[in-house]
Amino acid sequence: MSPASGPTDGPAVSLDDVHKHYGSTRAVDGVSLTVERGEFFGLLGPNGAGKTTLVEIMEGQRRPDAGTVSVLGHHPWPRNPGLLPLIGVQTQSSAFFVRLTAAEHLRTMAALYRTDRAAAERALAMVGLTEQGEVRVDDLSGGQRQRLAIASALVHEPELIFLDEPTAALDPQARRALWQVLRDLKGKGRTIIYTTHHLDEAEALCDRVAILVDGRIAALDSPSRLIAQGSPTTRLVVPAERLTLEAARALQGVDRATRDGDTIVLETLDAGHVLAALEPVAGLQGVQTRTANLEDVYLALTGAAQPQAQP
Repeated sequence: MSPASGPTDGPAVSLDDVHKHYGSTRAVDGVSLTVERGEFFGLLGPNGAGKTTLVEIMEGQRRPDAGTVSVLGHHPWPRNPGLLPLIGVQTQSSAFFVRLTAAEHLRTMAALYRTDRAAAERALAMVGLTEQGEVRVDDLSGGQRQRLAIASALVHEPELIFLDEPTAALDPQARRALWQVLRDLKGKGRTIIYTTHHLDEAEALCDRVAILVDGRIAALDSPSRLIAQGSPTTRLVVPAERLTLEAARALQGVDRATRDGDTIVLETLDAGHVLAALEPVAGLQGVQTRTANLEDVYLALTGAAQPQAQP
């Protein structure tokens, strides 16, 4: 039975105790997770954490050393050609037919998937490249090529979409536009698995995220629950010309005060009390309040280096 006529219930992806070693390096070290159909699932982690290897195992490009993998109810390895029309893949080093125009490239991709020619125009419009449709691929800018790579992954309207750093080369406006494209795809029932180093993006888009460290899952939950389980500390950022470190540390309710460039950062569990004490000393104009976010959780779990505040 081909995947196209296979089961439509059950999770989109299921991994159980998956391992992949390269010599003494444990790229994936006992990963178990489930991605539900229609879910927007993020894979986060520093370089070398195992994200790319794990995604390639799901896509059927790599064989796991141990464990079981199910994608849309089928095993992706040995490479399963029947799964290919059901999945879309965008990588950071996507290959193009560079001598073709953007529209010709997508029409060729549509033909390979036996999809109608109009799919190319739909994909161009989806990623905001309609006006560049007649531009040769090798004349597109880096950001436009990135959007074309995403369009190539979507042209055949796959059920499961893998995106690797999809907004890496995009300017802020194009990045936000792509966010809406991805939200629309999710709204149509598509399942999206993607990797990113943009923690604000993961927090805004993902239903759940898995944070990988050294090939293992260090945390797996919705961004909001991960943040809620993290530090309750609030940071108040005050212009340094208005407050000395000594005065900051003397404020009642301040747990820690450090200098960071041209600002003084106050850490507290009682922001309201500290703001009331701060107002007569330094005023509140220009004071920024920062609560915990997904980046704080990520840095705590990965041990990533943070800028050192001046004592």
